[in-house]
Amino acid sequence: MPSNLPAVPERIVVHLGPPDSDAPNVSVAFPDYIKNVASSEIFPTWPEAAIRANIYSQISFALNRIYTEWYRSRGYDFDITNSTQYDQAFVYGRDIFANINSIVDEIFNNYIVRRGSVEPLFAMFCNGTTVECDGLSQWGTVPLANQGMTPYEILQYYYGDDIDIVYNAPISENIQSYPGAPFGFGSSGNEVRTIQLELNRIAQNYPAIPKIYPANGIFGESTVQAVQTFQQVFNLPVTGIVNKATWYKLKYIYTAVKGLSELESEGLTVEEISRPWGEDLRLGDYGQKVRSIQYYLNVISYFNPEIPTVAANGVFDNATDEQVRAFERFYGINPDGVVDFRTWLLINEIYQQILRGLPEGYEGAAAELYPGYNLTPGMSNNDVREFQTYLRVIGQNIEAVPVIEVTGYFGPETERAVTIFQRLYGLEPTGFVGAPTWDAAAREYNYIMFGTERTG
Repeated sequence: MPSNLPAVPERIVVHLGPPDSDAPNVSVAFPDYIKNVASSEIFPTWPEAAIRANIYSQISFALNRIYTEWYRSRGYDFDITNSTQYDQAFVYGRDIFANINSIVDEIFNNYIVRRGSVEPLFAMFCNGTTVECDGLSQWGTVPLANQGMTPYEILQYYYGDDIDIVYNAPISENIQSYPGAPFGFGSSGNEVRTIQLELNRIAQNYPAIPKIYPANGIFGESTVQAVQTFQQVFNLPVTGIVNKATWYKLKYIYTAVKGLSELESEGLTVEEISRPWGEDLRLGDYGQKVRSIQYYLNVISYFNPEIPTVAANGVFDNATDEQVRAFERFYGINPDGVVDFRTWLLINEIYQQILRGLPEGYEGAAAELYPGYNLTPGMSNNDVREFQTYLRVIGQNIEAVPVIEVTGYFGPETERAVTIFQRLYGLEPTGFVGAPTWDAAAREYNYIMFGTERTG
C-alpha cells in the first residue's frame, strides 16, 4: 500500500453528545472505539460474517470522519460524536463482548474504499428495522450471512460491486492536516500543491475563483488571486495568505463539492493526494531540499560557531547529519538528525531572525543572503531586482546565460534565464528561485566581481 494513502489513527477524539452540545470529549484508542461501537450497535450472537461486515462499515465510517476532518474543518475540537443522529453509537465505559473484542483486534486497520478512490468509504448504515437508508442494513446482514455470504459479499450487496477492502493499513498519530503556520506568496511544497488542487476543484462549483495552472506547489500570483477570491466568496479576511481558518474552510468546501462524506462520493485518486515532496529529510537523502537545508544551516553556522559548516552539495551525508544534530542540540529539540516539519520550522525561524537582525548594507558590495522565500514568475520587488543583478553580471561573463534587464519584475525573460542558469549549474530547472539557485548565483556573482571562491 503506498505510504501516502490514509492511515489508521492511534486514537480518536469522541464528543459525548450532539455536535453543538456542551458534552465532554474523550480520547480513545481507535481499536477500543470500534469495539465499543460494535458492542453498542450490533449483537454478539449474530453470525460472524454479519458481525465482520458491520465492523468494516463502522471502521470506514469513523475513518471517513477523521480523514475528511468533517468536524475539525467546522471548528470543532473532536473527530466524531456519539450521537446516532449524526454518527454511530458509543457508550463510554461500557463492557465489550468477547467475540467482538477478538474480531476488532484482527481487522481494526482494514477499511472499505470505492474502487479507484483512496478515501475510506462513507459507509452509511442503519438498523434496517425502525430506520432504513441507502447503505447497509444491520439486521439485513444476518439473513445474508445465514445464506453463506462472506463479509465482502455482504458489503458488495449494500455498497456495490465496485468496492475494495484495504488490508493492514499503517497506524500513525492522528495529526491534523494544517501545516502549523500560515503560508503565502513565495512558499512552496506539499501544502501549497494541496490547496491549489482543492481550489481548482472548488472553482468548478464557484467559477468566480480563478483556476491555477500549473498546480505545481509554488505559491505564485495566480495562487494568491485564487486564495483571495476564495476568501472573499466565503467571508474570510482577504489576505491571500492561507492561515488556519482559510485552510479548514478549504477542507470544508472541498469535502462538500467532492461529496467525500457521502455514500456516492466523487472520490479521491492517488494522484490527487500524492505528495511529491518528502516530509522528512535524513541521512542518505539527496536533492534540492537537502541543499536548501544545508544553505540555511551554513548561514546559521556563520553566526553560531556551535553549528558546523558543510558543503552545500545536496547530499545528506554524515557531515550534514552532524550539522543537523548540532542545530537540534543547541536549540533544544531531539537531536535525531532528522529534518522533520518541526525542525524545518525552527531552522527557518532562526534564519529569519538572522536576516532581520542584519544591519543595512551588512554584505557590502557582495551578494546578499537569500531573502527566505521563493522568487516566482509574476513577482515584482527589490529581491527580484537584486537577483536579476547577479544574473545579468553572470550573463555578461558566461555566454550560455542570457543577459537580462534589471527591472525588478520576474517576467518570462527572467524565468528563461533562471531555467538556463539552473541547468548549467546542475540545479533542478524549475524556473523559480529558491535557496539553492540564489546561493549558486550569489557565489558566481561574488567570484566574478571579487574573486571569492565558488565552493561552500
